Amino acid sequence: MKTNSLNWFEIFTNDLANATDFYSTILDSKLEPASMEGCRMVVFPGDHDKGVCGAITQMEGCQPGAGGTMVYLNVEGDLDGVLSRIPAAGGIVLKERMDIAPHGFIGIFRDPEGNVVGLHSMV
Repeated sequence: MKTNSLNWFEIFTNDLANATDFYSTILDSKLEPASMEGCRMVVFPGDHDKGVCGAITQMEGCQPGAGGTMVYLNVEGDLDGVLSRIPAAGGIVLKERMDIAPHGFIGIFRDPEGNVVGLHSMV
């Protein structure tokens, strides 16, 4: 891994409007709407190029509650390599490389214990 091991997180919701109101209120900050194929989200404020950022996300198959928050590990420059090693190590690739321009690329996997974890790379 390069630089920070964590660079993105998502808090899942079944009601994006309600969750947006809740987090905007408690953090006294405006969350910015964003879109990605297959989901709706609002992004927490922050400098996405200089630190850890995240979003509240509504996406089919991803539920809020215990175990509902997903972290993305920074695998800068080796996303395809990491994804290729997951099956042999006992995990399951849930989402192959996906373009999330202008924020790079992601992949998602399930580890042998059932944890769902994201991977992120700018290239």
